[in-house]
Amino acid sequence: MSAIPAPLLDTAALPAGPADIRLIVTDMDGTLLDDAKRIPDGLWPMLAELRRRGVLFSPASGRQYATLRRQFERVAEGMVFIAENGTYVVRDGVELSSDPLDGPVAAQIARTVRRLAADGADVGAVVCGKRAAYVERTDEAFLAEVRQYYAEHRIVEDVTAVEDEMIKVAVFDFASAEHTVAPALAPFAGTHQVVVSGEHWVDVMNRTANKGTALRRLQRALGVTPAQTMVFGDYLNDLEMLDAAEWSFAMAGAHPEVIRRARHLAPSNNDAGVLRTIAHVLGL
Repeated sequence: MSAIPAPLLDTAALPAGPADIRLIVTDMDGTLLDDAKRIPDGLWPMLAELRRRGVLFSPASGRQYATLRRQFERVAEGMVFIAENGTYVVRDGVELSSDPLDGPVAAQIARTVRRLAADGADVGAVVCGKRAAYVERTDEAFLAEVRQYYAEHRIVEDVTAVEDEMIKVAVFDFASAEHTVAPALAPFAGTHQVVVSGEHWVDVMNRTANKGTALRRLQRALGVTPAQTMVFGDYLNDLEMLDAAEWSFAMAGAHPEVIRRARHLAPSNNDAGVLRTIAHVLGL
């Protein structure tokens, strides 16, 4: 595979020659996917070459495991999926790690979102379990957003009465999640993670749960060091993951805090920035 030009890649700050990378972890939305939510066509031949070289490629997303598995169906065998913002990590259908959320806490968050909606906010909760995601809103506009991230979802009368092992509550806001939902969920921040994971999404998880925690567990299991790990992200739920790798890249156009925290800058997600960077660093 020939090298791909990498405009905006800070090549001067990178060591010369191919790096000893054993693990590549990338966020999906705003990072690997373009703004139309498409996987770059060049990823598939690149994954075959990475596998030939013994490099593990792992998607790390707020998306559900079932959704990620479907997106990578053609190459899913042996791939590690860091799903639900690190709360659920699976390889070949076997759980590698998880960080379940207490059921009463999930129910309390859902009730808070109900009150927010009753006060006029255009919001909806997605209570995420290991088996499926559960929603109460039935309008097509909301369900269209849910389907993008939760391939396995169920409409129920009462999300607080569902029997499943819950791992996360995601809240969608048709306006600004950072300005509406996040403040409303601030009381949970003392004991749990309340993370703005996108312009319209806020995720609530255990305090110990994040992509970085999941990545560090995976590194230990594989015997891979931070110096052998490459990570890509664009939003606030990627921060801890960037901290776990020496080869950490923020996408051009990423949240300012992500750019500040990452060691390097990659081209935009709309310019196949993840692929361009991998090609340059690994000498593909």
